[in-house]
Amino acid sequence: MGMNTAVRRLDLGYFVRPASETGGPQSRVEPVLAYLVQHDRGLILFDTGIGIADSGTEAHYRPRRRPLQEALSEAGVTLGDISLVVNCHLHFDHCGGNPLLGGKPILVQEVELAAARRGDYTVDELVDFPGATYEELSGEAEIRPGVWIVPTPGHTPGHQSLVVRQGDGTVILAGQAHDFASRFASDHLARRAALHGVEQPLPDYEPWLDRLAQFDPRRVLFAHDCSVWEPSHSDFWS
Repeated sequence: MGMNTAVRRLDLGYFVRPASETGGPQSRVEPVLAYLVQHDRGLILFDTGIGIADSGTEAHYRPRRRPLQEALSEAGVTLGDISLVVNCHLHFDHCGGNPLLGGKPILVQEVELAAARRGDYTVDELVDFPGATYEELSGEAEIRPGVWIVPTPGHTPGHQSLVVRQGDGTVILAGQAHDFASRFASDHLARRAALHGVEQPLPDYEPWLDRLAQFDPRRVLFAHDCSVWEPSHSDFWS
C-alpha cells in the first residue's frame, strides 16, 4: 500500500531575502514551493504559501504571492479536494493558505505549535483562525500507508519533513530543513565521510539525517529551492 502516490510541485510565489540574511553582499530572490501528494487515501498538501504579514515584514521581504487556489486549479484540484495539510513549520511563508482550509486536519509537531502560539514567531492569524483543526504530533508518525512525517529540527524546533514512498523510490519533501539542495548534498557528504572513517575535522551534520538515510531516498525536494537532490550512485547511503 502507499505505492500509488504522486508528488506535484506548486509554485506559490517568491520573496526577496535581504543581504543581512544571505551571508553575502547581495539580496537573494527565493521561490516559495508547496507540494501536492496524491495518495490512495486522499490528497495531502505540504505547505500552503505566503500569508499576509505586518507592514514591516512585508517591506523586509517584498513577497509576491500566487494564490493557492490558482496553483491547485492548475493541478486539477480544488481546496475542497484536500484531505490533509502538513506544514513543515509555521512561519508565515509556509502556512499562509491554512485559513483557506478551515476544518481540514493540519498535522504539526506539538513543539512547533506551542512556539507559534507564544507570539513573536509568525502571523498569529495564520495559526488560530476559524476552523483551525490541529493534530499535534510528538515525533515521527506514519500518517498514511507509505507516508511518514519525520522531525527535522534546526530551522525551527518543530520543523518536520514528509517522506513519500513511490513505485520508483522514495521522495522526501524536506521543507526548509535545508535551504538549498547543495547544502543538503554537502551535509550528506559529511555524513558519508564520517561513516567511512575519514579523519577529523569534518563538518557537523544534523543527527536526523541518519533517519532520512534509512528511507533510501531517490529524490529530495525543498521549499525555497527549485533544484532537486538525487544520489550520485546506489551506495551513496552506505
